[in-house]
Formats: sequence, C-alpha cells, structure tokens
Amino acid sequence: MEYEKPSFEPFRLFSSSGSGFLEQSEPPLPPPPPCVEVLPSEILPSVKYTVEPVELGGLTFLKGRVSTQEVFTLSNSDLVPGKYEGGLKLWEGSLDLVKALSSEVQNGHLSFTGKRVLELGCGHGLPGIFACLKGAAAIHFQDFNAEVLQCLTIPNVNSNVPSFQPPALQVTKCDVGMEIRFFAGNWREIHKLLPYAQNIEKDFNVSTGKSLDAQYDIILMAETVYSISALPHLYELIKKCITPSHGVVYMAAKKHYFGVGGGTRRFLSIVEKDGVLASSMVAEVADGSSNVREVWKLSFK
Repeated sequence: MEYEKPSFEPFRLFSSSGSGFLEQSEPPLPPPPPCVEVLPSEILPSVKYTVEPVELGGLTFLKGRVSTQEVFTLSNSDLVPGKYEGGLKLWEGSLDLVKALSSEVQNGHLSFTGKRVLELGCGHGLPGIFACLKGAAAIHFQDFNAEVLQCLTIPNVNSNVPSFQPPALQVTKCDVGMEIRFFAGNWREIHKLLPYAQNIEKDFNVSTGKSLDAQYDIILMAETVYSISALPHLYELIKKCITPSHGVVYMAAKKHYFGVGGGTRRFLSIVEKDGVLASSMVAEVADGSSNVREVWKLSFK
C-alpha cells in the first residue's frame, strides 16, 4: 500500500505575523550535498538489494527494494527534508507516469527513439528505464541523493536494461550506443553538471553570441511537486534543460499534497504565470487509494 509523503508543518492561510498570505511554513534545511555524477561502478554491493516484478504499460519491470534504515540509518521515514527526499520508496506517480507514457507511445503522440531524456527526482527510475527500452539515445537520471542512485537506481537499470549489464559498469555507454548516466544533487545547482542543460559558462558560444541548442527533448518527473518552496527551483531547472520549441515535459503527481501545500495545480500556476509552456492533462487517477493523481504534459506554446 502506498502512503502520502509526510507533512512538514500544517499549511496556513495566514502567517503568525499576519503579513503572509497563502504562506507555507517549512523548517530551515541543512546545506545540500554537492552535485556529483555517480558512475555505474559506484553501486554499493554491501546494501541488500532484492527485486520483484511489476507489470506496467504492457511490460514487466523488475523493481528493487532496499532498506531505508540500512542506507540512511532512518527507520519508517518516507522523507526527511534536506537529507533524504524519498527516493527509495516507489511512489504511485511513478507507476502512473509509465502507464501514461506507454499509452502516449501506443497512440502515436510520443516517440523516444533517438531522443535525449532526463528523469528528475528519479528514485527507482522506472519512467527513465521505460525510455531506455523504447530506444532513447541518451537517458540521464537525477536524484537528490547519491545513495539512492548507488543502491537502487543503477541496480534497477542493470536489472531491466540488458545492454547495461556488467562488465559495462565502468562506462556510460551501452553496447547498443545508448548513453545512460546518473547525477545527484539539488535542483538549484544540478544544471551546472547536466550535459544537456543550459549553462552560460559551458554553453555560450563567444564567437557567435548564441547559446548552443543541445538540450533535453523529453523531461520526465513523478512526485516532484510536493514542496512549495522547491517548485520555483524545479521550474527554472526545467527551463534550463528543455529544448526550445519542441521539448516536452511529462509530470505525474497528486493534485494536492495535503498538509504540505504542493501539488500539480500549485506547480501549474507557476507555469501559467510564466506563460512560456502550455499544459494539458494526459491522465487522471481517482482509485480511492490516495488523493487524486494526475499526469500532465507541458510543451512550448
């Protein structure tokens, strides 16, 4: 059974000082860990990793299971802001997103063939793995915690993508030419490390005065919009990473995260206010097991 991400503090319409309207109170966070690329060889074999099958979008995936206690010395914790952002748990939105992507591919609305794909807040990485299996040219997985990538994401890719099996663990390209890489860090800084993100120092061509157009064609993210304070940083990262004109974003999340204040509608209000991307609903899930869940597509107007 899936559970809601836990509350930080109750959502308040007015702040205690009376000066804040629609304000979310969140405790100060510790400094984030440094942004790093995690190599496939850096898995942690000492952590127990077990797999079980899950049927999604007409495919059978092998999803891993590891102990939060063993990896982070945390017991019964889905989320500890600033330290552990829930990446070891398989959230419902990840499953919803894979199903929606499969439907989009079957209906001819989406193709991963030859595309550059980024999964933000990947955790288990099942949507990114789906992109791998559907012929993407490059798939980059990002999570806040390097430990999540080392203990879960990379082993999941190993279990589901045959061409990424050992002894290819020391390289980032599979024998079929697919580029699979893993990056850990926070959304404010990770664009400096992502190969296809817009970075003035990295991408600006001094001779022509233009930025290089080599960004991601497709961005995938599930259950990433629960924290109000993180939403602006997430949206700015998306704009740095997405290819202008034809890039698309697929987002799966709950309509509202009660007690936290985030949700799809809060994030979409930021998108709408900016006026650069248009949004359209791909799927709605109201199965009674949790709050209403949604899958949205963002594309350039």
